[in-house]
Amino acid sequence: MKIICAGEEQRIFELNQWLDTEEDIIFYDSATKMLENASVLDDADVIFDLNFDDHPELIEHFAGLENKIVFLSAIKLQLSAVTEKYKSPVKSMIVGMNACPTFINRPVAELTLLNQADEKKLEEIAKQLGISYTLVNDRVGMVSARILFMIINEAYYTLEEGTASKEDINLAMKLGTNYPYGPFEWASRIGIKDIYETLKAVHEDTGNERYEICPMLEVKYQEGEN
Repeated sequence: MKIICAGEEQRIFELNQWLDTEEDIIFYDSATKMLENASVLDDADVIFDLNFDDHPELIEHFAGLENKIVFLSAIKLQLSAVTEKYKSPVKSMIVGMNACPTFINRPVAELTLLNQADEKKLEEIAKQLGISYTLVNDRVGMVSARILFMIINEAYYTLEEGTASKEDINLAMKLGTNYPYGPFEWASRIGIKDIYETLKAVHEDTGNERYEICPMLEVKYQEGEN
C-alpha cells in the first residue's frame, strides 16, 4: 500500500504518529505540489490532504481520481455540499476527518463518508492503517470540534467580561472537567484561525446563536494571533 500526504508540519507530525503502518509515506507541504506529481498520484493507494478545508476547490481533482481512498480535512465544510458546488463526479472514496492540530493522533478518530456505501471498504483500510474510528454525520464541525470550540468561545466571553483571568479559567476547566488543557491552552495548540473559521462555518450552517463568536475571539483572529 502506497500512501501520500499533504499538510502543514504539525499536522503531518500527528498523522505520522496516528498511522500504525510500516508502509513508507511520501509527504508534501501542500496539496498543490502533491497534485502536480502525476506519477506519484497514479501509484498511490491512500491520499491525505490535511488542509483541504482551506482550498475546497481541489475537490475536482481529488474526486476525479480513479479508485483511490482520499482522506480530506473536512471540519469547516460539508463534503456533500462541496462536491455539489463544484459539480464534481466522484470516482474515488472520499473520507472526511478533523485534521486540526491535537485532533489527528487520537485513540478514536471522527470520520465521515461522502458515500455511505463505502463503509465496509473504510473498515478494511482502517485495519491496514492501524487506526480506530467512529463514523459521524457529514456536517460542518463534526462532533468533538463543535463542543470544544464552543467551550473555547465561552471562555473568551468569560475573559471579556472580566470574570476571571486566562490562568484561572484554564485551571478551573482542568480541575472541573479533567481535560488535559484549559480552553486557552487548547486554543494556542489548535490555532485561533481554525477555531474561528470552524465556529463561523457552524454558525452559518445551523443558525444557532450558541455558536455566535465572541468579539474578543474575532479580534484575535483578525490580528492573526495563534
